[in-house]
Amino acid sequence: MTKREEQKEKRRQDILRAGLKLFACKGYEATKINDIAEEAGMSLGLLYHYFESVDVLHEELINIALAGRTGQYFPQYDNPVEYFIKSANHIFDVVKLDHDYAKYFVLMKQAQRNQNLPIHIKEKLEQNDIIVKSIITIEEGQRQGMIRKGNPMALAMTFWLSIEAYVEMIALNPEIPYPESNWFVDILGANNNYEK
Repeated sequence: MTKREEQKEKRRQDILRAGLKLFACKGYEATKINDIAEEAGMSLGLLYHYFESVDVLHEELINIALAGRTGQYFPQYDNPVEYFIKSANHIFDVVKLDHDYAKYFVLMKQAQRNQNLPIHIKEKLEQNDIIVKSIITIEEGQRQGMIRKGNPMALAMTFWLSIEAYVEMIALNPEIPYPESNWFVDILGANNNYEK
């Protein structure tokens, strides 16, 4: 990569970080292109050279978040509870290393609630719905007696929404203490008869 290419990529990353910060703090609909240019420390004209609109930048950030979900949310596991342990550990380990990761959680949560997004983005979000994908794993754990009885969707929602809410708090208040990952996994425990 030439020095010019490195500089272009750095500017692009600066814009992405600025957009992520503002979308997480202000929300998609309240964030204006001028706000992003100011946060990124560049002119509006230069920003337009990289992203033609707030919508394009927002979609790019959603695509980055969705691309990251593959390894983070769907780890290899030996038993159903291990899947949730590995997922929770991974999420909090990554958030500790990179605070921007917490902002992606906020971005995705907002996107999932936003009814005004284009259909193709809504479809991408639906295809990557972690709660729906976790139901099968919870059912498997219930059959094995490793996960408590109860509605699998309600258990999946309780687990993931608890993690999302905590990560959202970290995104907005980086100084708060980090939880133990197994606290979230305890939500699913069948009388806590599983390996931690």
